[in-house]
Order: sequence, then C-alpha cells, then structure tokens
Amino acid sequence: MTASEVLKSARRILVVDFPSPDVPYALALAGFEVVVKGGPGPEDYSAYEVLDGKIETRHTGYPPQKADLVYAYRPLTEIQQIIAMAKELQAKTIWTQSGLRRAGIRDPKGCWLATGDLIVARSMIQSAGLAFITEPYIADLARQLWPAS
Repeated sequence: MTASEVLKSARRILVVDFPSPDVPYALALAGFEVVVKGGPGPEDYSAYEVLDGKIETRHTGYPPQKADLVYAYRPLTEIQQIIAMAKELQAKTIWTQSGLRRAGIRDPKGCWLATGDLIVARSMIQSAGLAFITEPYIADLARQLWPAS
C-alpha cells in the first residue's frame, strides 16, 4: 500500500511525540481520531479533537484501546518499544519520521534516514508483521484529506 492508501484506510492514530503541533492538528482536521503520547510516563496521553472548527486537547491519561496506525517521531533506538506498542494496539502500520533532511540536517518536516538505518528499521518492523512508512511528511498528506470548506 502507498502512504496515501494507508492514511486513507486509517481511522485511529496514535502519535508518539511529534516535531511540531502541525502533525496532530493536521491529522485531527483530516477527521482522524488522534491520541498523542506526549511523554515517558504511563499517563502521558491526550486526545486531539476538532470542536467548533478549533483543535482542542484533552488529557486522557491512557492510550487508545486500538489504533490503525502508530506515527513515531522518536529515535530509531526506541523502535522495539514502538513495535511493541503498535502490536498491543493492533495497529497495522508504523510511520516513522526522523526530523532530518539529507546529510542529517535537522528539519521538522524531514523524513530522511541513512540507508543502513532504513534497512534495519524496515527489517525489524516488517519482521513483526507490520507495514513501515517513513515518507512523505504525514501532516502534508493529511492536509490533502481535509474536508472541503
């Protein structure tokens, strides 16, 4: 499946950290159920919802019971924990974002991974029975799904 097809088929998304609020905002505005794990604690979960055309956050204190997609803006050293979380939530796909452009230049929208890192991450995620996506920048793709005004 393409990144666009994966996103279009998802309903619930767990966001594990993000480079800017653009990510959960764009996903919520596109109509997804969005829960963000915003810290290391077991209760660091918040829902992002659109109410009266504005994004509202509500601390839930717990993860969703299920997610179709897990988006992670975390170092690849944490990929085993992300995989475990995705499997527990019965997710089908992990979408990672590095926050880097080519040559390792920091960019909040960056999706570049060194070839070796990409191969290792893909192997680990696919070996766990999950699909793996790293690009494009998820918020840009989500904006294409926004309802017409």
